[in-house]
Amino acid sequence: MEKPHHELAIRVRYSETDAMGYLHHSNHAVYFEMGRTELFRARGGNYRRLEELGYFFVVAQLDIRFRAPARYDDELTLITTLDNQGAVKLEHKYQLLRGDELIAEASSTLACVDQTGKVQMIPEDFHEQSGS
Repeated sequence: MEKPHHELAIRVRYSETDAMGYLHHSNHAVYFEMGRTELFRARGGNYRRLEELGYFFVVAQLDIRFRAPARYDDELTLITTLDNQGAVKLEHKYQLLRGDELIAEASSTLACVDQTGKVQMIPEDFHEQSGS
């Protein structure tokens, strides 16, 4: 069975580059968050509604391997895959591409918590929206 995934087109903005004109490394994490959000939205999810119910997803781990630099105005494709979903966590994988060239690859683990930061079981209706 194919894992839920989403492709997102991203054009590197000038404000996202460093003094050398390269995509600053910190923006990769922002891109990955965009990918997770759009994957959830594409599958019918509503993160705002989850927050209203008192559930939040926090990044517990983020591993990034940088393969090649990207520059201002490069058109990139981010492929975000929900790799695994447990009772209290989500694991995603990412591939950031410029054409066929791999710019970066990453993985993240998100934990479901309440407003106090206490770990919570992921709500049942979330499983349906995430494709698990």
